[in-house]
Amino acid sequence: MDRIRIEALLNDVREGRSGVDEAVKQLRDLPFEDMGFAKLDHHRALRTGMPEVIFAQGKTTEQVAQIFARMAKAGGNVLATRASREAFDAVVAAEPRATYHATARAIALEQAATAPGKGTVCVVCAGTSDLPIAEEAAITARLMGNTVELIADVGVAGIHRLLAQKESLQTARVLVVCAGMEGALPTVVAGLVNAPVIAVPTSIGYGASFGGLAALLGMLNSCSPNVSVVNIDNGFGAACIASLINHL
Repeated sequence: MDRIRIEALLNDVREGRSGVDEAVKQLRDLPFEDMGFAKLDHHRALRTGMPEVIFAQGKTTEQVAQIFARMAKAGGNVLATRASREAFDAVVAAEPRATYHATARAIALEQAATAPGKGTVCVVCAGTSDLPIAEEAAITARLMGNTVELIADVGVAGIHRLLAQKESLQTARVLVVCAGMEGALPTVVAGLVNAPVIAVPTSIGYGASFGGLAALLGMLNSCSPNVSVVNIDNGFGAACIASLINHL
């Protein structure tokens, strides 16, 4: 339940298009709905500007399906991250409108109007191996009402590929840059643009990359002052921050 839907509901009551009882019925699950194994925070979008998202990893397929169906019934957009194909099979049986994004491992349902962002969120990744994290960021940002451009495989090993995207990079309002190995790409991108760059270290690389730790430390030590860093493989978190910036 976000601000747009609350305002529409109250206007319907004021104009006589909806009764008080119907309004109360729609509002009764605020601020949260207790499912026993989960407490759905229906109030989060109204409170923070972003709805609750299902982190599917570690949950049973039945739990994911039940939570997804309840959130869909509440009327907003729904997103489940780190979801397996088996989890999607369970979700789509309960909510046939859901779609699965295999690369991002995300289940999504877009059914509600969302306040549009003011510019473009540009999601950039160094290599094709980083695409699962970049796709997670792109899908999350789109579901939150942003225009998104995804630029893939432009790592520093062939920097001419990145420079060929200079116009897209420099017209973006905020950028999410995903990279593994040594994690150099966000610093290079940040040196080309006058916008915030949210760096996402990925767990891609050979042994000394330590599952993304080398990229994380490299990004934290960036010499470009417009770089901020999220956790390893956290495309979702980066997209949330990018969306907040893009809606300011």
